[in-house]
Amino acid sequence: MHWYLFPFSVLYRIIVSTRNKLFDWEWLPSKKFDIPIINVGNITIGGTGKTPHIEYLINLLGKKYTLGIISRGYKRKTKGFIEVKTQSTVKEVGDEPLQIKQKFQESLVIVDEKRVHAVEKLIAEDKTPDVLLLDDAYQHRHITPGLNILLIEHNRLITKDEMLPVGKLREPAHNSSRANIVILTKCPENLYPIDFRLIGNELNLFPYQTLFFTTFKYNGLKPLFKGSSKYKTIKDLKGVETIIVTGIANPKGIYKKLKKAGAKITKLSFPDHYNFKLAAINKIYNTYLSVQTKNKIILCTEKDAVRFKTGRFKDKLANLPIYTLPIEVAFLNNKEEKFKDLVENYINCS
Repeated sequence: MHWYLFPFSVLYRIIVSTRNKLFDWEWLPSKKFDIPIINVGNITIGGTGKTPHIEYLINLLGKKYTLGIISRGYKRKTKGFIEVKTQSTVKEVGDEPLQIKQKFQESLVIVDEKRVHAVEKLIAEDKTPDVLLLDDAYQHRHITPGLNILLIEHNRLITKDEMLPVGKLREPAHNSSRANIVILTKCPENLYPIDFRLIGNELNLFPYQTLFFTTFKYNGLKPLFKGSSKYKTIKDLKGVETIIVTGIANPKGIYKKLKKAGAKITKLSFPDHYNFKLAAINKIYNTYLSVQTKNKIILCTEKDAVRFKTGRFKDKLANLPIYTLPIEVAFLNNKEEKFKDLVENYINCS
Protein backbone atom coordinates (compact mmCIF):
# COMPACT_ATOMS: atom_id res chain seq x y z
CA MET A 1 0.00 0.00 0.00
CA HIS A 2 1.06 3.57 -0.66
CA TRP A 3 0.89 4.86 2.90
CA TYR A 4 1.99 8.35 1.86
CA LEU A 5 -1.60 8.65 0.56
CA PHE A 6 -3.00 8.01 4.03
CA PRO A 7 -3.82 11.71 4.80
CA PHE A 8 -5.94 11.82 1.63
CA SER A 9 -7.65 8.60 2.73
CA VAL A 10 -8.51 10.16 6.09
CA LEU A 11 -9.90 13.26 4.37
CA TYR A 12 -11.96 11.10 2.01
CA ARG A 13 -13.34 9.11 4.96
CA ILE A 14 -14.43 12.35 6.69
CA ILE A 15 -16.20 13.60 3.55
CA VAL A 16 -18.00 10.30 2.88
CA SER A 17 -18.93 9.78 6.52
CA THR A 18 -20.35 13.31 6.77
CA ARG A 19 -22.44 12.74 3.65
CA ASN A 20 -23.80 9.47 5.02
CA LYS A 21 -24.66 11.09 8.34
CA LEU A 22 -26.62 13.79 6.51
CA PHE A 23 -28.67 11.06 4.84
CA ASP A 24 -29.06 9.17 8.13
CA TRP A 25 -30.34 12.33 9.84
CA GLU A 26 -32.62 13.02 6.84
CA TRP A 27 -30.96 16.36 6.19
CA LEU A 28 -30.36 15.11 2.66
CA PRO A 29 -33.46 13.67 0.95
CA SER A 30 -33.78 9.97 0.14
CA LYS A 31 -36.93 9.08 -1.77
CA LYS A 32 -39.03 5.94 -1.40
CA PHE A 33 -41.28 4.64 -4.18
CA ASP A 34 -44.35 2.40 -4.03
CA ILE A 35 -42.77 -0.29 -6.18
CA PRO A 36 -40.25 -3.01 -5.29
CA ILE A 37 -36.72 -1.69 -5.78
CA ILE A 38 -33.74 -4.01 -5.40
CA ASN A 39 -30.25 -2.53 -5.37
CA VAL A 40 -27.12 -4.54 -6.16
CA GLY A 41 -23.96 -2.68 -5.23
CA ASN A 42 -20.69 -2.68 -3.34
CA ILE A 43 -18.48 -0.44 -1.23
CA THR A 44 -15.28 -1.20 -3.11
CA ILE A 45 -14.25 -0.06 -6.56
CA GLY A 46 -14.72 -2.66 -9.25
CA GLY A 47 -14.42 -6.39 -9.47
CA THR A 48 -17.16 -7.74 -7.18
CA GLY A 49 -19.37 -9.16 -9.94
CA LYS A 50 -22.34 -6.78 -10.01
CA THR A 51 -23.39 -7.49 -13.58
CA PRO A 52 -23.50 -11.32 -13.25
CA HIS A 53 -25.59 -10.95 -10.08
CA ILE A 54 -27.95 -8.49 -11.80
CA GLU A 55 -28.29 -11.04 -14.60
CA TYR A 56 -28.99 -13.77 -12.05
CA LEU A 57 -31.87 -11.67 -10.69
CA ILE A 58 -33.19 -11.06 -14.21
CA ASN A 59 -33.20 -14.81 -14.87
CA LEU A 60 -34.85 -15.39 -11.50
CA LEU A 61 -37.60 -12.78 -11.83
CA GLY A 62 -37.97 -12.08 -15.54
CA LYS A 63 -40.53 -14.80 -16.30
CA LYS A 64 -42.88 -13.66 -13.54
CA TYR A 65 -42.46 -9.87 -13.48
CA THR A 66 -41.79 -7.06 -15.91
CA LEU A 67 -38.37 -5.73 -14.98
CA GLY A 68 -36.62 -2.41 -15.26
CA ILE A 69 -32.86 -2.11 -14.81
CA ILE A 70 -31.44 1.32 -14.04
CA SER A 71 -27.72 2.08 -14.33
CA ARG A 72 -25.74 5.27 -14.57
CA GLY A 73 -24.02 3.92 -17.72
CA TYR A 74 -20.45 4.22 -16.54
CA LYS A 75 -18.08 5.94 -19.00
CA ARG A 76 -20.77 6.64 -21.58
CA LYS A 77 -20.34 9.81 -23.62
CA THR A 78 -23.93 10.98 -23.12
CA LYS A 79 -25.91 12.50 -20.27
CA GLY A 80 -29.39 12.14 -18.87
CA PHE A 81 -32.15 9.58 -19.34
CA ILE A 82 -31.71 7.12 -22.21
CA GLU A 83 -33.57 3.88 -22.85
CA VAL A 84 -31.06 1.26 -23.97
CA LYS A 85 -31.82 -0.47 -27.28
CA THR A 86 -30.20 -3.60 -28.67
CA GLN A 87 -28.67 -1.45 -31.42
CA SER A 88 -27.34 1.18 -28.98
CA THR A 89 -23.59 1.76 -28.79
CA VAL A 90 -21.22 1.60 -25.85
CA LYS A 91 -20.53 5.32 -26.23
CA GLU A 92 -24.24 6.08 -25.90
CA VAL A 93 -25.14 3.85 -22.95
CA GLY A 94 -22.04 2.12 -21.52
CA ASP A 95 -20.87 -1.46 -21.88
CA GLU A 96 -22.69 -3.24 -19.05
CA PRO A 97 -26.20 -1.81 -19.74
CA LEU A 98 -25.78 -2.72 -23.41
CA GLN A 99 -24.63 -6.23 -22.49
CA ILE A 100 -27.72 -6.68 -20.31
CA LYS A 101 -30.10 -5.37 -22.98
CA GLN A 102 -28.67 -7.61 -25.68
CA LYS A 103 -28.99 -10.67 -23.43
CA PHE A 104 -32.43 -9.80 -21.98
CA GLN A 105 -34.23 -7.98 -24.74
CA GLU A 106 -37.63 -8.08 -23.00
CA SER A 107 -36.30 -6.10 -20.04
CA LEU A 108 -36.42 -2.34 -19.90
CA VAL A 109 -32.88 -1.02 -19.43
CA ILE A 110 -32.37 2.65 -18.57
CA VAL A 111 -29.23 4.71 -18.07
CA ASP A 112 -29.43 7.88 -16.04
CA GLU A 113 -26.85 9.28 -13.64
CA LYS A 114 -29.78 10.49 -11.51
CA ARG A 115 -31.67 7.34 -10.56
CA VAL A 116 -34.47 9.30 -8.86
CA HIS A 117 -35.10 11.15 -12.10
CA ALA A 118 -35.17 7.84 -14.01
CA VAL A 119 -37.78 6.32 -11.70
CA GLU A 120 -39.90 9.48 -11.68
CA LYS A 121 -39.81 9.65 -15.48
CA LEU A 122 -40.88 6.01 -15.81
CA ILE A 123 -43.79 6.63 -13.43
CA ALA A 124 -44.82 9.84 -15.23
CA GLU A 125 -44.81 8.06 -18.60
CA ASP A 126 -46.75 5.12 -17.16
CA LYS A 127 -43.93 2.70 -17.99
CA THR A 128 -43.30 1.54 -14.44
CA PRO A 129 -42.17 -2.11 -14.37
CA ASP A 130 -43.30 -4.53 -11.66
CA VAL A 131 -39.78 -4.59 -10.17
CA LEU A 132 -36.83 -2.21 -10.52
CA LEU A 133 -33.21 -3.35 -10.25
CA LEU A 134 -30.64 -0.67 -9.46
CA ASP A 135 -27.15 -1.42 -10.72
CA ASP A 136 -24.31 -0.12 -8.53
CA ALA A 137 -26.40 2.29 -6.46
CA TYR A 138 -25.25 1.48 -2.92
CA GLN A 139 -23.76 4.98 -2.62
CA HIS A 140 -26.63 6.61 -4.53
CA ARG A 141 -28.63 7.31 -1.41
CA HIS A 142 -31.15 9.66 -3.00
CA ILE A 143 -33.23 6.50 -3.48
CA THR A 144 -34.03 4.18 -0.58
CA PRO A 145 -34.25 0.66 -2.02
CA GLY A 146 -36.56 -1.83 -0.37
CA LEU A 147 -33.93 -4.57 -0.66
CA ASN A 148 -30.26 -3.66 -0.51
CA ILE A 149 -27.82 -6.35 -1.70
CA LEU A 150 -24.15 -5.74 -0.94
CA LEU A 151 -21.46 -7.67 -2.82
CA ILE A 152 -18.05 -8.30 -1.25
CA GLU A 153 -15.24 -10.07 -3.09
CA HIS A 154 -13.95 -13.19 -1.34
CA ASN A 155 -10.30 -12.28 -1.85
CA ARG A 156 -10.72 -8.72 -0.59
CA LEU A 157 -12.80 -8.55 2.56
CA ILE A 158 -13.93 -5.03 3.38
CA THR A 159 -12.87 -5.51 7.00
CA LYS A 160 -9.27 -5.84 5.84
CA ASP A 161 -9.28 -3.02 3.30
CA GLU A 162 -8.59 0.71 3.51
CA MET A 163 -10.38 3.78 2.22
CA LEU A 164 -9.50 5.26 -1.15
CA PRO A 165 -6.90 6.15 -2.31
CA VAL A 166 -4.87 3.87 0.00
CA GLY A 167 -7.22 0.91 -0.49
CA LYS A 168 -10.34 0.27 -2.54
CA LEU A 169 -13.13 1.21 -0.14
CA ARG A 170 -15.61 3.81 -1.35
CA GLU A 171 -16.92 4.19 2.20
CA PRO A 172 -16.08 2.75 5.63
CA ALA A 173 -16.65 -0.98 6.06
CA HIS A 174 -19.18 -0.46 8.88
CA ASN A 175 -21.58 1.04 6.32
CA SER A 176 -22.27 -2.51 5.22
CA SER A 177 -24.98 -2.19 7.89
CA ARG A 178 -27.31 -0.65 5.26
CA ALA A 179 -27.49 -3.99 3.44
CA ASN A 180 -30.28 -6.50 3.95
CA ILE A 181 -28.37 -9.21 2.09
CA VAL A 182 -24.59 -9.59 1.89
CA ILE A 183 -23.09 -11.84 -0.78
CA LEU A 184 -19.48 -12.95 -0.71
CA THR A 185 -18.64 -13.31 -4.40
CA LYS A 186 -16.01 -15.12 -6.47
CA CYS A 187 -15.57 -17.79 -3.81
CA PRO A 188 -13.64 -21.00 -4.49
CA GLU A 189 -16.04 -23.87 -5.07
CA ASN A 190 -14.39 -26.00 -2.39
CA LEU A 191 -14.99 -23.85 0.70
CA TYR A 192 -15.29 -25.89 3.90
CA PRO A 193 -17.87 -25.33 6.67
CA ILE A 194 -15.14 -23.78 8.83
CA ASP A 195 -14.49 -21.23 6.05
CA PHE A 196 -18.13 -20.12 6.08
CA ARG A 197 -18.00 -19.67 9.85
CA LEU A 198 -14.69 -17.81 9.91
CA ILE A 199 -15.77 -15.38 7.20
CA GLY A 200 -19.12 -14.85 8.91
CA ASN A 201 -17.34 -14.06 12.17
CA GLU A 202 -14.97 -11.68 10.40
CA LEU A 203 -17.79 -9.72 8.74
CA ASN A 204 -19.77 -9.68 12.02
CA LEU A 205 -23.12 -8.91 10.42
CA PHE A 206 -26.25 -7.79 12.26
CA PRO A 207 -29.13 -10.21 12.97
CA TYR A 208 -31.29 -8.58 10.28
CA GLN A 209 -28.66 -9.33 7.62
CA THR A 210 -28.29 -12.61 5.74
CA LEU A 211 -24.96 -13.79 4.35
CA PHE A 212 -24.61 -15.83 1.16
CA PHE A 213 -21.63 -17.19 -0.77
CA THR A 214 -21.46 -17.38 -4.56
CA THR A 215 -18.98 -18.52 -7.17
CA PHE A 216 -18.76 -18.07 -10.94
CA LYS A 217 -19.36 -20.84 -13.43
CA TYR A 218 -18.19 -20.69 -17.02
CA ASN A 219 -20.57 -23.08 -18.73
CA GLY A 220 -19.90 -22.52 -22.39
CA LEU A 221 -18.14 -20.61 -25.15
CA LYS A 222 -19.97 -18.61 -27.80
CA PRO A 223 -18.54 -17.39 -31.11
CA LEU A 224 -18.74 -13.60 -31.21
CA PHE A 225 -19.27 -13.41 -34.95
CA LYS A 226 -20.87 -15.87 -37.34
CA GLY A 227 -18.60 -18.77 -38.18
CA SER A 228 -17.06 -21.79 -36.56
CA SER A 229 -18.33 -22.98 -33.19
CA LYS A 230 -15.67 -25.64 -32.84
CA TYR A 231 -15.11 -24.91 -29.15
CA LYS A 232 -18.15 -25.41 -26.93
CA THR A 233 -16.76 -25.31 -23.38
CA ILE A 234 -13.59 -24.35 -21.53
CA LYS A 235 -12.64 -28.04 -21.48
CA ASP A 236 -12.34 -27.92 -25.28
CA LEU A 237 -9.48 -25.44 -24.89
CA LYS A 238 -7.04 -28.02 -23.54
CA GLY A 239 -3.81 -27.50 -25.47
CA VAL A 240 -5.32 -24.63 -27.48
CA GLU A 241 -3.37 -21.38 -27.80
CA THR A 242 -5.83 -18.99 -26.19
CA ILE A 243 -5.34 -15.24 -26.39
CA ILE A 244 -7.46 -13.95 -23.52
CA VAL A 245 -8.47 -10.29 -23.89
CA THR A 246 -9.90 -8.66 -20.76
CA GLY A 247 -11.02 -5.13 -19.98
CA ILE A 248 -12.34 -5.89 -16.50
CA ALA A 249 -11.24 -5.00 -12.98
CA ASN A 250 -9.95 -8.41 -11.95
CA PRO A 251 -9.39 -11.17 -14.55
CA LYS A 252 -7.48 -13.51 -12.21
CA GLY A 253 -10.44 -15.88 -11.83
CA ILE A 254 -10.68 -16.34 -15.59
CA TYR A 255 -6.95 -17.01 -15.89
CA LYS A 256 -7.20 -19.62 -13.16
CA LYS A 257 -10.09 -21.42 -14.89
CA LEU A 258 -8.30 -21.47 -18.23
CA LYS A 259 -5.08 -22.79 -16.74
CA LYS A 260 -7.00 -25.49 -14.91
CA ALA A 261 -8.59 -26.53 -18.21
CA GLY A 262 -5.15 -26.85 -19.80
CA ALA A 263 -5.37 -23.89 -22.18
CA LYS A 264 -2.12 -22.26 -23.28
CA ILE A 265 -2.91 -18.66 -22.51
CA THR A 266 -1.52 -15.36 -23.68
CA LYS A 267 -2.82 -12.48 -21.58
CA LEU A 268 -3.85 -9.16 -23.09
CA SER A 269 -5.14 -7.25 -20.08
CA PHE A 270 -6.63 -3.75 -20.31
CA PRO A 271 -8.16 -1.46 -17.66
CA ASP A 272 -11.78 -1.90 -16.58
CA HIS A 273 -14.33 -0.50 -19.07
CA TYR A 274 -11.48 0.04 -21.51
CA ASN A 275 -12.32 2.02 -24.64
CA PHE A 276 -10.54 -0.02 -27.30
CA LYS A 277 -8.80 2.13 -29.89
CA LEU A 278 -6.89 1.26 -33.04
CA ALA A 279 -3.59 0.59 -31.26
CA ALA A 280 -5.24 -1.93 -28.92
CA ILE A 281 -7.12 -3.62 -31.78
CA ASN A 282 -3.89 -3.90 -33.76
CA LYS A 283 -2.19 -5.41 -30.73
CA ILE A 284 -4.89 -8.07 -30.46
CA TYR A 285 -4.79 -8.74 -34.20
CA ASN A 286 -0.99 -8.94 -34.40
CA THR A 287 -0.77 -11.11 -31.29
CA TYR A 288 -3.15 -13.58 -32.91
CA LEU A 289 -1.11 -13.62 -36.14
CA SER A 290 2.15 -14.13 -34.23
CA VAL A 291 0.98 -17.40 -32.65
CA GLN A 292 2.53 -20.11 -34.82
CA THR A 293 -0.22 -22.71 -34.82
CA LYS A 294 -3.61 -23.21 -36.41
CA ASN A 295 -5.09 -24.40 -33.10
CA LYS A 296 -5.65 -20.93 -31.66
CA ILE A 297 -8.49 -18.61 -30.65
CA ILE A 298 -9.17 -15.23 -29.10
CA LEU A 299 -11.30 -15.26 -25.96
CA CYS A 300 -12.95 -12.20 -24.39
CA THR A 301 -15.47 -11.37 -21.69
CA GLU A 302 -19.07 -10.50 -22.48
CA LYS A 303 -18.45 -6.92 -21.39
CA ASP A 304 -15.64 -6.53 -23.90
CA ALA A 305 -17.61 -8.41 -26.56
CA VAL A 306 -20.22 -5.65 -26.83
CA ARG A 307 -17.41 -3.23 -27.65
CA PHE A 308 -15.99 -5.47 -30.34
CA LYS A 309 -19.36 -6.27 -31.89
CA THR A 310 -20.68 -2.71 -32.03
CA GLY A 311 -17.42 -0.76 -32.29
CA ARG A 312 -15.87 0.82 -35.35
CA PHE A 313 -13.26 -1.96 -35.59
CA LYS A 314 -15.83 -4.71 -36.07
CA ASP A 315 -14.78 -5.39 -39.68
CA LYS A 316 -11.14 -5.88 -38.68
CA LEU A 317 -12.10 -8.46 -36.05
CA ALA A 318 -14.99 -10.22 -37.78
CA ASN A 319 -12.82 -12.79 -39.54
CA LEU A 320 -10.96 -13.85 -36.42
CA PRO A 321 -12.08 -16.79 -34.24
CA ILE A 322 -13.23 -14.70 -31.28
CA TYR A 323 -15.25 -16.38 -28.56
CA THR A 324 -16.99 -14.94 -25.52
CA LEU A 325 -16.97 -16.48 -22.06
CA PRO A 326 -20.41 -16.12 -20.40
CA ILE A 327 -20.47 -16.08 -16.60
CA GLU A 328 -23.17 -17.55 -14.38
CA VAL A 329 -23.63 -17.12 -10.64
CA ALA A 330 -23.87 -20.27 -8.50
CA PHE A 331 -24.72 -20.27 -4.80
CA LEU A 332 -22.68 -22.33 -2.36
CA ASN A 333 -23.65 -24.13 0.85
CA ASN A 334 -27.10 -25.08 -0.52
CA LYS A 335 -28.46 -21.58 0.14
CA GLU A 336 -29.90 -20.67 -3.25
CA GLU A 337 -33.49 -21.45 -2.32
CA LYS A 338 -33.18 -19.30 0.80
CA PHE A 339 -31.96 -16.39 -1.34
CA LYS A 340 -34.85 -16.86 -3.78
CA ASP A 341 -37.34 -16.92 -0.91
CA LEU A 342 -35.97 -13.67 0.56
CA VAL A 343 -36.26 -11.89 -2.79
CA GLU A 344 -39.76 -13.25 -3.52
CA ASN A 345 -41.01 -12.45 -0.03
CA TYR A 346 -39.76 -8.88 -0.34
CA ILE A 347 -41.52 -8.40 -3.67
CA ASN A 348 -44.75 -9.98 -2.47
CA CYS A 349 -44.81 -7.80 0.66
CA SER A 350 -44.05 -4.55 -1.17
